[in-house]
Amino acid sequence: MMRYAVVIEKASGNYSAYVPDLPGCVATGATVGEVEQQIQEAIVFHLEGMQQEGLPIPEPTTLCEYVEA
Repeated sequence: MMRYAVVIEKASGNYSAYVPDLPGCVATGATVGEVEQQIQEAIVFHLEGMQQEGLPIPEPTTLCEYVEA
C-alpha cells in the first residue's frame, strides 16, 4: 500500500482535494471529512485505471510540511 500526499483547499462553497503525484486525481466535498473520503476513493479508482491500462504506478514523492511564519 502506498501513501500519497493530498492537498485540501477551501473553495467558496465546498472543499476540493488533489494528489500532486497523481495528475488528474481530484475530488470535492461539502465538508473536510467528505472530501477526504472522496479523494481516498478517487485514488483507488485512479490507480486501478492505471493498472488496467498497463501504466506504471507513480511512487509517492511529494512531501508535506507546515512552516510557521
